[in-house]
Amino acid sequence: MSEPIRICRLDELPTVGAAAAEVEGRRIALVHTEDGEVYAIDELCTHANISLTEGDLVGCHIECWLHGSRFDVRTGEPDSPPATEPVAVHTVTIEGDDVYVTLAERN
Repeated sequence: MSEPIRICRLDELPTVGAAAAEVEGRRIALVHTEDGEVYAIDELCTHANISLTEGDLVGCHIECWLHGSRFDVRTGEPDSPPATEPVAVHTVTIEGDDVYVTLAERN
């Protein structure tokens, strides 16, 4: 596992929603849920390589706008077709007002 990398300040994220970031050559989605939690997942849908940050966030599920696949941002698992492969989930740490991400290993 890599070292934590500072990505942004917490107040730079949407109050509820997703923002894209590039970390060590990987596109990730930082997802701020309505319960105040922050999650980080790979940013591209595993079905069609579409940006997940452009989709809708409902609870802890983000939906790909193109074909409607939904992913649980806590686990990366798809919970509706056509996607069948999960997205990688990265570890998020909040220190003060700073958001850090530790990247998961690539498959």
